[in-house]
Amino acid sequence: MKVKGLKWLLVIALLSVITACGNENVQQNNQTGTNGEGDKEKTLRKIQLVLDYTPNTNHTGLYVARDKGYFAEQGLEVEIISPVQGGADAAVASNNVEFGISYQENVTVARVAGVPVVSLAAVIQHNTSGFASKKDKGIDSPSKFEGMRYGGWGSPIETSIIDSLMRTDNADFDKLEIVNMGDSDFFTAVERDVDFAWIFYAWTGIEAELRGVDLNMVYMNEYNENLDYYTPVVVTGEKLVKEEPELVRSFLAAVAKGYQYSIDNPAEAAEVLIAAEPDLNAELVRASQQWLSPKYQDDAPRWGEQKLSVWEGYADWMYSNELLNGELDAEAAFTNEFLPQ
Repeated sequence: MKVKGLKWLLVIALLSVITACGNENVQQNNQTGTNGEGDKEKTLRKIQLVLDYTPNTNHTGLYVARDKGYFAEQGLEVEIISPVQGGADAAVASNNVEFGISYQENVTVARVAGVPVVSLAAVIQHNTSGFASKKDKGIDSPSKFEGMRYGGWGSPIETSIIDSLMRTDNADFDKLEIVNMGDSDFFTAVERDVDFAWIFYAWTGIEAELRGVDLNMVYMNEYNENLDYYTPVVVTGEKLVKEEPELVRSFLAAVAKGYQYSIDNPAEAAEVLIAAEPDLNAELVRASQQWLSPKYQDDAPRWGEQKLSVWEGYADWMYSNELLNGELDAEAAFTNEFLPQ
């Protein structure tokens, strides 16, 4: 679950995809199959869900919904597909794929650029990503970033976040060296090339625990509440919301049930993901799932619920840091309408 970051050529890529594909309709194929319990024949509608990254415990509820028959109970056969060029936002906005997994930052940039993507649910209630370093480096606050080497991917958003955190902690951003580490493995990079990097604790942090590597974590949302944004989120296109609201409702009913199962049964949910994706490190999946399951819903009244204040706060932060070309209509960027009550 290495953070790949916000690609700042995303807007160009998204808009080119929309232009090329804007007139395409979502292909609606039906297949005769069985329901989740296999006791009677029913027609299942075939749809696709595109992931944001390699399968991991952010996605467990999706696999549970598929493999325990929750989608079938809703009359759906869902194919979970690998990330596509241009990202999930472009795919759903152009109606090439019905649903996807994205991030609030991507949706925000896309919406401001006129891309009709909508967030339907927050997979995790609070931002579990942050800046990780080996404990012996002593980097336990943003002020300790001074004189260190940060390994990133060259995105303006990461430098803005680090600058913001350092200013909050009375530190000088100019005293930080930034190194582009590309796709380097976090553990290799912090041993050889950099002092700290941005990770999702649920995956890389848990892997560090299993390896016996002690980390310091600087969580950005502990220093700025506007950085406690939703990552990841479930997305679709405005066209599908308007034209097929019952499909959206049925899909989210199954997804919510899958995540609720994962909340209530982390050990069993981990085995579902392991069985579905046998190339994953099973020990890591099990440990990650135990850590992450309570955080799916956390303090929200139900899984998936999103707050207007979170969307407004993060967009305001992005705009004030000159990361957006315009202001976000936050109310149009997300909806809780289709979540089960």
